[in-house]
Amino acid sequence: MAVSVFRNIRYAAGPTGAARFAAPAPVHGVPGADEPGPTAPAPERRFPADLSPLTGPGWVRGEDYLTLNVWTPRTDGNAPVMVFVHGGAFISGTGQAPVYDGTSFVRDGVVLVTLNYRLGALGWLDLPDAPRNRGLLDVLAALRWVREHIAGYGGDPDRVTVFGQSAGGMILSALLLMPEAAGLFRGAISQSGGLYALTGAEAAETTRALADRLGVAATAEAFADIPDERLVSALAEVPGVGPRLSPLGVVFDGLDDAPPPHPVDLLVGTNTQESLLYQRPEQSAALDAIFRDARERLVSRHGKAFTYDFDWRGGPFGACHAVELPFVFDTTDLPALRTANGLLGPDVPPSLAAEMHGAWVRFAMSGDPGWSGTHRFH
Repeated sequence: MAVSVFRNIRYAAGPTGAARFAAPAPVHGVPGADEPGPTAPAPERRFPADLSPLTGPGWVRGEDYLTLNVWTPRTDGNAPVMVFVHGGAFISGTGQAPVYDGTSFVRDGVVLVTLNYRLGALGWLDLPDAPRNRGLLDVLAALRWVREHIAGYGGDPDRVTVFGQSAGGMILSALLLMPEAAGLFRGAISQSGGLYALTGAEAAETTRALADRLGVAATAEAFADIPDERLVSALAEVPGVGPRLSPLGVVFDGLDDAPPPHPVDLLVGTNTQESLLYQRPEQSAALDAIFRDARERLVSRHGKAFTYDFDWRGGPFGACHAVELPFVFDTTDLPALRTANGLLGPDVPPSLAAEMHGAWVRFAMSGDPGWSGTHRFH
């Protein structure tokens, strides 16, 4: 099947000047390009594993980075749509990473959308004179773009499934609680995400620490003149507070008292050895508990969900955080994944990618991945 790819489509105006800490602003028209565009400001992160297939090119400078990419089997159909929200601990990542290539979804009759959103201080620092959770508002704006425009790319706006991993899974879980997101998607898949948020008090600790590091007041007005490069480097110097996944994240006071999630089809899962990615034995129990608790919180609040455990341990880092992604996208053949310190290593069972990718496609098609109870991928 032929694959048409439309890259670097702006879904919101570039967050520049005073707009860096504002809600996303609409753009007129939907210009795109043949090549990938800029990405959100982000630090270079290092892990024991080579994560370049998941992190992409790193920070590619440019102002118009609130963009998305569309892979489609045809532009005159009404195929189901899957929208992927990347992870990266709210401080890094891009929808342009090689693992997130949409060719396998197109092969199976699905329109695939990936996107960028604001990261780090620009997207998630909690400030009294700026909208809260600006990165989340970016994703919401992208979903509105999909609702309005995806029919022109062969997709059915009434058959949209959002899926995300890690920070992306936590973002889509937050969308399930937002009245503004009602009706924008009918299915959701949270991979190593779930309901997880910082309280306003916890977020304020990071805001104060970053403001102190920069020698400015803890306001958007004071941060406005600080270059992106300095914001990125200063945030990397801010120590973590407790066993958190990141100093930043979705901020939501009263999470336990929030209304029930939207009644969409839901698939939720985690990997059985999440913390092995980080190679921090002293923190492994706390990190694993965060992922496990976030998953159970979402499942219990939703009331009805398909669940899975990813337990393939054949790679050098076991069933660690993010290792399921190449199987979901059926991109396990990428050479960088197969090296000695690659996420998968050299011996990858081809049947596992077919099984997992197929389940995601079935869920997008019908709302049912093909099992009851909890399924184990191994």
